Amino acid sequence: MNQPYKVIAFDCDGVMFDTAAANRAYYNTLLQKLGLPAMTDRQFLYVHAHTVDEAVTFLCGRPDLIEQAQAHRKYMRYLPFVKDMTMEPHLIPLLKKLRPAYGTAIATNRTDTMQRVLLEHGLESYFDYVVCASDVTHPKPHPEGLIKIADHFGIQASELFYIGDTNVDEEAARNAGIVFAAYGNPALSAAFHIETLAELESILL
Repeated sequence: MNQPYKVIAFDCDGVMFDTAAANRAYYNTLLQKLGLPAMTDRQFLYVHAHTVDEAVTFLCGRPDLIEQAQAHRKYMRYLPFVKDMTMEPHLIPLLKKLRPAYGTAIATNRTDTMQRVLLEHGLESYFDYVVCASDVTHPKPHPEGLIKIADHFGIQASELFYIGDTNVDEEAARNAGIVFAAYGNPALSAAFHIETLAELESILL
């Protein structure tokens, strides 16, 4: 099948991995150190889609608590929480089928944990390029990260295909002018809606 796409990019949390348990444990541990209550479901939805700095500001509110949280975070390694991340079962089989016909990339609002996650799960060799929040001036929903991926591969925006699961991903894709596939979230506006990564085979292969 002749497809117009040249690069397939993935969000991490909620697409490559079910990270709900890991992220809840990480942020609740941080809040506990500050004497604050555990996250509500509404707070978690925000934290799930945004950078760690945005999440800390949202959860703590007061400047003094934000400062304390950031100080604690410097000594809180994410590695103990990686074990709570569950890889999407079709991720590696899909990546093996996509490569080398397609370039593969990640666009995530994770800041400083993505390389560790890839290493711990044996995924570092499956991706050609990774863009984290720390690699851009403006994280998602700004399109900078996705545009950076297109520029890296020397392709047009229309040749980049992005899979995400939140309105932050949807907005970034729309603003970048790229094709968007919504994973597990039928409420999003997308060219494709999927419930598993295996469904991408019929779209891309």
